[in-house]
Amino acid sequence: MAVYPDIVPEDCSHLSHAKIPITGPTPFEQHVTGKQTLVIGEHKSAVRLSSEEGNTCPNYWHFSLYGFCPFGCTYCYLAGTPGVKFSPSVKIFTNIDDILHEISKVSKTFDKPTAFYHGKLQDGLALDPLTGYSRQLIPFFAEQKFARQVILTKSADVENLLDLDHAGHTILSWTLHPPEIAEHFEPNTPPVSERILAMQRCAEAGYPVRAVVMPLIPVDNFLDIYSDFLKQLLEMIPLQRLTIGAICSYQGATQLMNRKLGPQNAIAEKMCCDKSEDGRMRYPAELREKAYRHLIQAAKRVSPGLEIGLCLETHGMFETLDMRDALGRCNCVP
Repeated sequence: MAVYPDIVPEDCSHLSHAKIPITGPTPFEQHVTGKQTLVIGEHKSAVRLSSEEGNTCPNYWHFSLYGFCPFGCTYCYLAGTPGVKFSPSVKIFTNIDDILHEISKVSKTFDKPTAFYHGKLQDGLALDPLTGYSRQLIPFFAEQKFARQVILTKSADVENLLDLDHAGHTILSWTLHPPEIAEHFEPNTPPVSERILAMQRCAEAGYPVRAVVMPLIPVDNFLDIYSDFLKQLLEMIPLQRLTIGAICSYQGATQLMNRKLGPQNAIAEKMCCDKSEDGRMRYPAELREKAYRHLIQAAKRVSPGLEIGLCLETHGMFETLDMRDALGRCNCVP
């Protein structure tokens, strides 16, 4: 296994994928060990409807052929979600036929195009060179009347995707940062330049392509850094939609981030101490509003008709920015 070249196989078939023991004296050590541990099993409830409260998330169907992510982003929000917190290994689920059957069954109740999101609890392409799942997923969704697939990734390996008949039913979305920020906050992750090249190749293959710029990281001069990056990105990629978001992490993920970066890091220094209504920690509303206004204006100067959404924000923020029409038009939905 080239993705995990030093792996030592161990038979734990008597255990559920969520109960594989990951040892370590602290959550940080367990997190590090979990990133280096690949669990192969089955997921019996892999197709779910999200149930966000306390923010503007439209809620959507999502599915899991993987759990967690092998990349090394220091701000990783997944690390604080309940499933990863108690089972911090990287997972591949092998019951793909069962999962696709469930998606087909659910989608028969739809009367309009509806997304199944592959990226809520994992990176949707990071392990595709190992599994080849995309070569089964994309043709499957191409044949569906109303089911659509949205994949979120930081991967740059898209070879499996380029020759497939997707019928426009799979939307590919990349999380991006300006390279100088990614180099510091996203170790063991494909360089931004390689991700952009992958986006270009997929756009040329006819896929709808999106970008998520999140979480905004308020380093010195960050508004100009992000504005310049968005200008370059929009001149290179015909984006279908751009979604912008600030930090919105649970406390456990924030503690792991501070353990990696030190407590005086650019994210933690700007975060509020109090949790938001949805239990996540965020930057102050004033900082978020200023950043959104600046970056939306920068994007609109290059691409006036571009759809722009905000991720996991409050109703008040949409009102303040006069973006009521953008509610429910963000990354994870068609």
